Amino acid sequence: MQCPTCFQKIIVPQAPASNDQKFILHGTKVGAERPLPAVVTNAPAPPPPAPEQGVPWRAVLLGALVAAAVILVLAFHGRQTRPPGKPAAAGHGNGPATLPAAPPKFAAAAPPANDTFWKLNLDLATIPATPVAGRIHGQDFIIERASFQNGTLTLRQGTRGPVDFGVTINFSGAMAEALAAQTIHITTNTEEAARVTLRWSNDANSGRESFNTGYAMRLEFGLLENGRLPGSLYLCTPDADRSYLLGTFTAEVRTSRPAKPR
Repeated sequence: MQCPTCFQKIIVPQAPASNDQKFILHGTKVGAERPLPAVVTNAPAPPPPAPEQGVPWRAVLLGALVAAAVILVLAFHGRQTRPPGKPAAAGHGNGPATLPAAPPKFAAAAPPANDTFWKLNLDLATIPATPVAGRIHGQDFIIERASFQNGTLTLRQGTRGPVDFGVTINFSGAMAEALAAQTIHITTNTEEAARVTLRWSNDANSGRESFNTGYAMRLEFGLLENGRLPGSLYLCTPDADRSYLLGTFTAEVRTSRPAKPR
């Protein structure tokens, strides 16, 4: 036992069988020869302390195995119940994360083949916030490329080669910097204006027609930035087929190379 005063270990002999309530025994200090007096009763000795138990490694290992099995079952069940065609969320699953598909692009369409948009009065004209489209010589036109070079704005179908189907507007050599942020109004009674040339080509025929006056046009240029000149156009020409173009564009400003000296 442990001494309640000095907390040193002492050895107490077994109490003799006696009816006395008190008796004196001599205890011996562990490691010492001199006996120490101790007063005890005949009460039963306290039970020995339970031995210290180590970490229950078997129980911990069994719990870890059970948790791993549960996780695998849940993961497999999630893969089996995912709807077909639905990609896994980013950062989960065994394969790489998949991004949602981009929404489909809707192709531009030319306005109806009627006189609804053919108006020589600019007060009645409105410019939609869609790419330039319309009709040239009775054929549907949808812009595919716009460019500005040598004072001429070109709106065309096709991206390379000669302009077979489109319109050119010649500003007599004006630079893109001078036209940026400007608005041009040309009415049918203007004596002389920018030269407008329509070009068309199909299996039946091909040709061109130019106008210096008699047409109506509202052309609004935006700011010139990084070699791009945006704008919006309403153009209505007095040809027999009542050609017209309306919408927005962004023209690529191209610089001509200087002529080589002879």
